[in-house]
Amino acid sequence: MIGRLRGRLDYRTADHVLIDVNGVGYIVHVSERTLAELPGPGGVVSLYTDLVVREDNWQLFGFLSLVEKEWHRLLMSVQGVGAKVSLAILGALGPDGVSRAIALGDWASVKAAKGVGPKTAQRIVMELKDKAPAVMAMGGIAGGALADRGEVLENEAASTPAGATARATAPSGNGAAVADALSALGNLGYGPGDAASAVAQAAGSAPEADAATLIRAALKLLAPKG
Repeated sequence: MIGRLRGRLDYRTADHVLIDVNGVGYIVHVSERTLAELPGPGGVVSLYTDLVVREDNWQLFGFLSLVEKEWHRLLMSVQGVGAKVSLAILGALGPDGVSRAIALGDWASVKAAKGVGPKTAQRIVMELKDKAPAVMAMGGIAGGALADRGEVLENEAASTPAGATARATAPSGNGAAVADALSALGNLGYGPGDAASAVAQAAGSAPEADAATLIRAALKLLAPKG
């Protein structure tokens, strides 16, 4: 299983790139959002990957973070959702947006992705809502891994050919703060689903909030009404 690739981007198209890793070229399919974050030809790239093996075809899919990769895996577990639809959803919402939409039961946001009908969007939210807390909690771990990867890419950028760029992608959103807030709410006795929904709503209102701010906002949302 190929779990990650790091090399130089040889060429890019509308839905995939070719990465040269020590002289071997790998075709990697990516979402529009991921493609927009990658450098031009000659730039250094590093992607987490998922290999899908079928009888007549082997395909590699690439992701900027472990959270994005995990959502791709979960989305494809839903009936009627293939790789193309999964990448469309991740391209439209991003991994943090997918986390928020599913935690909040917001199937309308999922439906906004190209090729996703209302029934499929509702099925995705219904089947994956219980998975959202665990994926959201991955943000802190994935964020640290991305920060380390960024340092590696910045060091490698010094040897990038003239005219090429190497981009080190930072973790998106406030993954570590979200993970800490979920942990704190769990320690206070809130269920994973309720905690994930409240934190997702709080994070959506304040994308750069720290853990303490998210916890306070989530507790207000979870407080009994009336």
